[in-house]
Amino acid sequence: METRPATAALVFVFLWFLLGGIAHFAFTEAEMRIVPPWLPEPRLVVWVSGVFELLGALGLLWKPTRRWAAWGLLALTLAVTPANVYMLQHPELFPAVPHWALVLRLPLQVVLLALIAWVAVLSPASSRTPARRGR
Repeated sequence: METRPATAALVFVFLWFLLGGIAHFAFTEAEMRIVPPWLPEPRLVVWVSGVFELLGALGLLWKPTRRWAAWGLLALTLAVTPANVYMLQHPELFPAVPHWALVLRLPLQVVLLALIAWVAVLSPASSRTPARRGR
């Protein structure tokens, strides 16, 4: 990941999940309202997903764990998709969020997934680089 666009993607994904993870603890009550009612223990769901967001963000910073962190964040993002769908299905429960923002959440999530996948694919599989052989 040496190009500017790749670095920008990495920084964006890192900040997205770092700030999102912090929000899970700073605004737990607000985050709990987003959890669909069919999931048990909304507070625990918010805290666990917040921990994974923070671990994933931090994992992006270290090259040996970057690929695994990115794939984990991809899985986490897919796992929280029901919350975005729930918000769109029940906009009356989120009067502070404009309807257009609820509608844009899912397409923006697709963009986020693409960026995370890009970071994962462009990241080295391990920190070890193969030795160059002389000719």
